[in-house]
Amino acid sequence: MMAEEHTDLEAQIVKDIHCKEIDLVNRDPKNINEDIVKVDFEDVIAEPVGTYSFDGVWKVSYTTFTVSKYWCYRLLSTLLGVPLALLWGFLFACISFCHIWAVVPCIKSYLIEIQCISHIYSLCIRTFCNPLFAALGQICSNIKVMLRKEV
Repeated sequence: MMAEEHTDLEAQIVKDIHCKEIDLVNRDPKNINEDIVKVDFEDVIAEPVGTYSFDGVWKVSYTTFTVSKYWCYRLLSTLLGVPLALLWGFLFACISFCHIWAVVPCIKSYLIEIQCISHIYSLCIRTFCNPLFAALGQICSNIKVMLRKEV
């Protein structure tokens, strides 16, 4: 029974929704940013129920919003896309470098050093505090509390 459960657990594939593999060669531009929040015209400019503008105004506003958003994004990504990609690549490379070569070794070193101190600390607790608390427990074990409700 345990072997069957183990193989069933191995067969399950757990996918983290925050991690996404991007295929840079065969990428589909329709699905590349599917997890990014999309901003539509109706999300930004919404008329409340009972208050409507002319249809022509609504159509021109929709077209203006959509086209300006589209071209502004294209312009900004053309001008700033490569420099920001370089900046973010450098930043994450620095973070990875610091994590691999500084943070993890410091934590491992700390854990090795603190292990010795934790043994000494637990020995002191067992030696001094356990008898004290056992004696206090014996003293307080004879205390009886009676609760009476008087009417």
